[in-house]
Amino acid sequence: MASAGWDRGQIYSTSVLPGEEHINSRSELKSLYLEFIQNFRLGNSFIYRDQLQEHLMVKQYYIQVDMSHLINYNADLANKLSNSPAEHLPLFELAVKESAKRILFATPGTIDDADVPDCQVTLTSDANVIQIRDLNSTYIGKLVRLPGIVIGASTLSSRATYVNIMCRSCRNTKVIPVNGGFAGITLPRVCDSQPIDNGSKPNCPMDPYVIVHDKCSFVDSQVLKLQEAPDMVPVGDLPRHTILNADRWLTNRVVPGMRTVIMGIYSIYQNKATKSTGAAAVRTPYIRVVGLQIDQHNSNRGRAVFTDAEEEEYIRMSRQPDLYETFSTSIAPSIFGNKDIKKAISCLLFGGSKKILPDGMRLRGDISVLLLGDPGTAKSQLLKFVEKVAPIAVYTSGKGSSAAGLTASVIRDPSTRDFYLEGGAMVLADGGVVCIDEFDKMRDEDRVAIHEAMEQQTISIAKAGITTILNSRTSVLAAANPVFGRYDDMKSPGENIDFQTTILSRFDMIFIVKDEHNETRDMSIAKHVLNVHMNRQIQDTAMGDIDLEKMKAYINYCKAKCAPRLTPEAAQKLSSHFVAIRKEVKESERETQVRSSIPITIRQLEAIIRISESLAKMSLSPVANEQHVEEAIRLFKYSTMDAVQSGGADGMTRSEVMAEVQSIESEIQRRLPIGSQVSVMKIKNDFIQQGFSEAAILRALTILGRREVLQFRSQGKVVFRQAV
Repeated sequence: MASAGWDRGQIYSTSVLPGEEHINSRSELKSLYLEFIQNFRLGNSFIYRDQLQEHLMVKQYYIQVDMSHLINYNADLANKLSNSPAEHLPLFELAVKESAKRILFATPGTIDDADVPDCQVTLTSDANVIQIRDLNSTYIGKLVRLPGIVIGASTLSSRATYVNIMCRSCRNTKVIPVNGGFAGITLPRVCDSQPIDNGSKPNCPMDPYVIVHDKCSFVDSQVLKLQEAPDMVPVGDLPRHTILNADRWLTNRVVPGMRTVIMGIYSIYQNKATKSTGAAAVRTPYIRVVGLQIDQHNSNRGRAVFTDAEEEEYIRMSRQPDLYETFSTSIAPSIFGNKDIKKAISCLLFGGSKKILPDGMRLRGDISVLLLGDPGTAKSQLLKFVEKVAPIAVYTSGKGSSAAGLTASVIRDPSTRDFYLEGGAMVLADGGVVCIDEFDKMRDEDRVAIHEAMEQQTISIAKAGITTILNSRTSVLAAANPVFGRYDDMKSPGENIDFQTTILSRFDMIFIVKDEHNETRDMSIAKHVLNVHMNRQIQDTAMGDIDLEKMKAYINYCKAKCAPRLTPEAAQKLSSHFVAIRKEVKESERETQVRSSIPITIRQLEAIIRISESLAKMSLSPVANEQHVEEAIRLFKYSTMDAVQSGGADGMTRSEVMAEVQSIESEIQRRLPIGSQVSVMKIKNDFIQQGFSEAAILRALTILGRREVLQFRSQGKVVFRQAV
């Protein structure tokens, strides 16, 4: 009976002597791997045979093997593969090539191996991961599984797999195979050519061989840099990183900023630096990649693949009438109050719709928010929470961030001496959120670096002969303190806020967070904080919350599936509102005769449009209607407009206070002759009797002191009028 097509032409070998059960020879190992590929099945499908056939049809010459399948099929073989992968993977690839030969050709016995494409074996596994800092010499040569973030990816280079060498004197050629990774080759010192016809052997000198590059065979190779995930780094330690070498089908799979899990062989190579110092026995470790698993949230930069059940759940969520309220209360539930700030952060997480106009101009869809306020109002906690909930996020603090760290730095590669770019925080968070704490402590020249990143969403670089533009399509959530540490109600917003107009106009919403003294509010905050510390979550705050992972996935889904546009009615409503807002600001500027430090420009109109779109996106609505616009205008008025008009004390407007201060100033100057002095207490009592507020009197005295009209003496108890 003829054997089935799959098993044609295979040689079976068996041990003859008892006690020689262990498998040693390369051909036996290869036949075992071939057997696994041909015969392993789950249910009725031969997984690897079918997978290989599919890949060959589309000319993708690789096969992805799950280690758990190999363990189930032949545990001894899987153990050998994980303990000495450098020896076993080439055999596995030969077995895959043999299997490919049988699929491609009807009569595999007559076909030359050179006609069959080389197939790469990539491995996946569910084994425990090892942290980069735990790798030591015991793992050398073994298969390891590492999690981390890719922080650098080189351009593709070509690495020889077979080197063709030729003797200079007798033209004898031979082919030397090259191991993978960074392993080098050593050329033979002497020529081993055969004797010529007359029996005399050619007299070749020492080191006769040269490489014939045209006849060598090459594969793609890429060097990656993998760094520990920030949440795995112990406190006070720097994150460690390691070098990876990926080749063939594993190249160009990841970009900097992606979270991945790497399967690889922990190997060593001789570094040029150690070579030059003469430390010949010291080797530098690196990892030869044999498998890449990209984190789900990160595949395609935040666009995960959703199952039908998940889609159904998200669509059901989007139809909840109170989703907006529920979602905003689920943001940092342990922080009391701040409802509107949480709503603004919800809008920031979803973002508006980015638009590309017919002339190629881009309008950003990302929303940026600035929280400006007193210490102890949980600004940093909100930032930390957003870092956890946003699918892609980078957290950085102002004082520890330089312009290069935020944008990109040009670094010289130690081995090739070439310059290359390493992306900073804004580039790594492309498609996500950058949280910048202590925004006011940044140096001005560093803050300028993010102007372009916030509005044009690109970072242009012209350094060291590299001229390029990087994408930084990120939302910015910044937290800052006012100039004097606390917000001073007696001063205008311009005196409290130390930022330039250029940076302020780029923020869509600016919240001034004040720590107001109010007994009932203080009681409820104290109660809330104590409950949180006692791990006794109050019922109403714990109810109706969406958990973190679900929030993350829902944000991902909405960003991938929905890009709302304004309806004509909403646009009409918005334009009339914007004109009214501009008019209001102009009038208030004319009254106080002070330019507003927070400008209301066309950018602010675009900001309200983006907020409306993000509110529509939250409920998966294809259009932003009038209700969305109303809520967007309300949020905008509560945040930025409130900041423009803020100030004042005791229920009075700032203009009234300033008018009062000015009248006190002129009265003091009229009544105090030059060269006279009077006690501060007397001035205070005098003006309080006339009905002026104490705050206004102190403010007037401070201003006159600053102008050097008055000079304070005897520890500020007496004022002396001096000639100006």
